[in-house]
Amino acid sequence: MAVRSQRADAGAEPGEQAAVTIIVGEEELLVERAVKAVLASSSAGAVPGAGAGAAAGDPMSGADVHDVRASDLAPGELSMLTSPSLFGGENIVIVRAAHEAGSAVATELAELGSAVPADVVLVITHSGGGKNKSLLTALTSAGARRVDCPAVRRFGERMDFLRGELARAGRKADDSGLRALLDSVGTDLRDLAAACDQLASDTSGVINASVVARYWRGRAEATGFSVADRALEGNLSQALAQLRWALAVGTAPVLITSALARGLRTLAQVGAASRGKSGPALASELGMPLWMVDKARQQLRGWSPAGLARAHAAVALADAQVKGEAVSAGYALEHVISVIVESRDE
Repeated sequence: MAVRSQRADAGAEPGEQAAVTIIVGEEELLVERAVKAVLASSSAGAVPGAGAGAAAGDPMSGADVHDVRASDLAPGELSMLTSPSLFGGENIVIVRAAHEAGSAVATELAELGSAVPADVVLVITHSGGGKNKSLLTALTSAGARRVDCPAVRRFGERMDFLRGELARAGRKADDSGLRALLDSVGTDLRDLAAACDQLASDTSGVINASVVARYWRGRAEATGFSVADRALEGNLSQALAQLRWALAVGTAPVLITSALARGLRTLAQVGAASRGKSGPALASELGMPLWMVDKARQQLRGWSPAGLARAHAAVALADAQVKGEAVSAGYALEHVISVIVESRDE
C-alpha cells in the first residue's frame, strides 16, 4: 500500500481519514494541532475526554477516546484500548511519544498498525529521531499516513509561520511588523501564535512595526530580552532600570530568567562556532537570523568560557528562586543580573 505523507504547518489539515496516522516531529504546537485535526476529521468529531457519556446530539458523542503516552503502556494494554466500544461507536487511540515505547509495546504498535480493528482510529506521535525509528518504517510500510511537523528554527521559517498564523485570521503584516513581533515576543511558537491571535482581534489594517510597538508599548521596551541584553553587555545600571520597569508593567519574573538563559545560550553557541566564518554563513549553520549573530558577536566581547559558566549557574539558581524558592523574586533577579555583569570580566 502506498505511503501517504504530508508536511504540517500552522493550519494543516490531515486530509482524508485514515485508520492509522503517524505524526512525526518535535514541534509541540504543530504536533498538537495535527492530532486535533485528525480527531476533527474522524466521523465522531471527537476530542480527548469525549466518550460514550456525551449528550445526545453532541457531535462528539459516540466515540471512545484514549490518549496515552507510549512509555506508560504495559505490554498487552493496546489490545484492551483497541477493543470494540461497549456503545458501538468509534474508538480513537492516541499514543504519544512512540519513540519512548519499550520494545514489546513497539512491536505491538507495529502489529496493530498493519491490522487495525474496524472502527478504530490510531494516532501515533514520534519525535522522528533514531530511537524506535524502525517502528516508523513498519507503520508507513503498512500504509499509515504520515504527517511531518518539522522544527521551525530558521528566521525565514519563523517569518513564514507568522504569515500563516495571521492569514488564518484574515490579516496581513509587512516584514517590519513580523520582525518587530519576533523581537517583542521571542521565538516560542505558542507565544507567537497567541500574539498573532491578540493582534488579529485587537488591531486593524496591515500590521507593521509601529502597530506592534503600540500594542506592546512597555513590553517591547522593557521585556526580559531588553533586561538580558543590557546585562550581557555589562551595563548594570541600565539592566537594573529595565528590570524594575519590566516588573512594574507586569512582566513575569520567570520570563526574565528565561530571557537571560536564552541570551547566554546564544552567546555560548556563537562563541563556540568557528571565528573565521562570515556572519551569513554562521547564521545559516546555527539556524539564527543574521541580526542575532551580529548582536551576539558584539556582546561576546569581555566574555570568557569561565564567565559564561558562572553566569549560567547563577541564572539556573535564580530561575528556581523565582519559581517559588525565594522570598523576593525581585531581589533574586537583581542579584543574578549583578552576578552576570561581574562574570563578564572573568
